Amino acid sequence: MFEYKFNMAETLAIAVCLLLIGRWIKSKVYFFEKFFIPAPVIGGVIFSLFSLIGYNSKLFMFSFDGSLKDLLMVAFFTTIGFLASFKMLKKGGVQVFTFLLVAVILVIIQNGVGVSLAKAFNLNPLIGIAAGSVPLTGGHGTSGAFGPVLEAAGATGAMSVAIASATFGLVAGCLIGGPVGKRLMLKNGLKGPKENDILSDGSKDLSEEKVSLNEELLFKAIVFIVLAMGIGGFITPLSKNLGIVLPVYIGPMLVAAVIRNLADSTKNEIPLNAINVVGNISLQLFLAMALMSMRLWELAALAVPLVAILLAQKLVMALYAYFITFRFMGKDYDAAVLAVGHCGFGMGATPNAMANMESFTAANGPSPTAFFALPLVGSLFIDFVNASVITVFINMFS
Repeated sequence: MFEYKFNMAETLAIAVCLLLIGRWIKSKVYFFEKFFIPAPVIGGVIFSLFSLIGYNSKLFMFSFDGSLKDLLMVAFFTTIGFLASFKMLKKGGVQVFTFLLVAVILVIIQNGVGVSLAKAFNLNPLIGIAAGSVPLTGGHGTSGAFGPVLEAAGATGAMSVAIASATFGLVAGCLIGGPVGKRLMLKNGLKGPKENDILSDGSKDLSEEKVSLNEELLFKAIVFIVLAMGIGGFITPLSKNLGIVLPVYIGPMLVAAVIRNLADSTKNEIPLNAINVVGNISLQLFLAMALMSMRLWELAALAVPLVAILLAQKLVMALYAYFITFRFMGKDYDAAVLAVGHCGFGMGATPNAMANMESFTAANGPSPTAFFALPLVGSLFIDFVNASVITVFINMFS
């Protein structure tokens, strides 16, 4: 078998091409648009399928320089740290705190279910984490980041499992949200408010007021990101000396969170819009690189257990939204809308949750509370908390 080895520049060029291909396919295929399948996932999976053909036919295989991929991953999660504003959390009030608590409990349950079923199938328990909150609450970004960490800890195929689970979750979360909400409405005799009872649907842009990007703003953003990455880089080796295994991006993310909250307390401005732009570009390129290097042949032996675990996770999400999210959030119409959104949020990503809620409220009436609480938690806090919980689980079962 001939092995093609690509250097850093070639790896980046392939990733960009796959990202462009993914965007083009997404614009042409309604299914990908409907379920918010990311463009780098589309392009990356196509390339990994091509690699699978080459491997199975013993004709060729590819290897890539991963240094830039790792840098982009750390950069993306550093930008997530800049979103962790405790001032915003406090401003959100009791509903936001409560929903964050509900979301965190689900994260723990998802990992518990994954680990338990993995053990039942005589698999490495870390495979259960790769089919737990890593891909479901975390999505493709967290999957791409923690996949290599899980594999380094001994979970062969964890990267492919996490990416496959994240893609499943995007679709499943959209499919179960509506039925859960409808059942809650019928059983509890709930009715949504009329459009003229509320001035707006309550949706809110959680970033600062958009301003035109320019060289100065982008430069400031990159300075903040790079400094956080550099300072945070000392945390991982220090924690390792203490016997605690942390992903390389946890340190930079923590430092970024500290910088953000210091800026909030001193009323200094951080170019959050520019930081988000850099983070989004880093995420897309990172995902394309991560997915195009997937070893899909490692999924063959895990196919049946993985399907069983994911179906169980889907059932758990539906029951959790129905019995826990709805009750904790007040057992009213807003709580039902949040339960609908949580199905997309807990199985896929915040855009899926918003799509679930928009579809549901279009038929039943607006819910300002839901449209404020869920994106605030989903955009600013859950990735930060989820990464911490996952790290604890990895240390428990490594």
